[in-house]
Amino acid sequence: MTVFSDPGVWTRGVEAAGLPPMRARGLDVGGFRAALRSQRLGPVRVAELVTPGGECFRDESGARAADAGWCQLFLVTQGSTHLDQDGRRAELRGGDLVVVDPSRPLTVTTTATRYLTVLMPRHLLALTDGDLDRVRGVRIPGSGGSGALLSSVAHAAVAAGGSFGPDEASRSGTAVATLTTALLDAHLPRRSDDELLRRRVEVFVEAHLADPGLDPSTVAAAHHISCRRLHQLFRDEPLTVAALVRHRRLERCRADLGTTSGSIAQIAARWGFTDPAHFSRLFRSTYGCTPGEHRRRSAALISN
Repeated sequence: MTVFSDPGVWTRGVEAAGLPPMRARGLDVGGFRAALRSQRLGPVRVAELVTPGGECFRDESGARAADAGWCQLFLVTQGSTHLDQDGRRAELRGGDLVVVDPSRPLTVTTTATRYLTVLMPRHLLALTDGDLDRVRGVRIPGSGGSGALLSSVAHAAVAAGGSFGPDEASRSGTAVATLTTALLDAHLPRRSDDELLRRRVEVFVEAHLADPGLDPSTVAAAHHISCRRLHQLFRDEPLTVAALVRHRRLERCRADLGTTSGSIAQIAARWGFTDPAHFSRLFRSTYGCTPGEHRRRSAALISN
């Protein structure tokens, strides 16, 4: 872990680790001591932080529109934490979790605390923005089930340091996002049978994107329903099942092109696109640039 003895250096270190900006106040500067270690799993960022008692906050001036496409989880392992965002207050103790919007103002008041935070693109979660808003700021017990599993995986990820290869890191980040989806979905308000089945289908699609044979017929068979029933489930949704598969695969490819090694054809094949030429045409028609152009732009942003 990197140890910090100055609050200002500490907050800059948190931001340098790729986490949303926060500022500190009400801390004992003379006796200040905090620590941080972080890990990138493809587009997913995981960090473990040790902080003294005090308050960190992000006001309107520190909120960044660029963070609106992200979702952040806090997982408290030791101590107690009070989070306040948009009037939603969560009191957390060891084992508890909470979801926050990293693009919105936030106040975090803690005792001496150790916690994990997971930051991931929203598009990796098989949840709508409305779903995320419903669970935001709600305390989620993490002492059992998928909450305990997510805490264990996140802790193991940061403890592993730089031992992940680029491709392994990306796939591990996908696994973290899938586990997060399962955790948050279990704490959403009760839905109709159709909504629950549709969500199971979406989670299944997310978990099997790398399978070139993933299509509506295989999805229907896996859920013991007919293709007609499957299409009815998605009749009023923005995307059909086939379009959902295609969209999610393209999003995974776009993320990997900016963060992992391997040729464009290898990345496309990793996410189920077996025809490189077809993939390139589809990518360009969707994002307005070729896969190679996107990779070069991403590399330029990182180098700057």
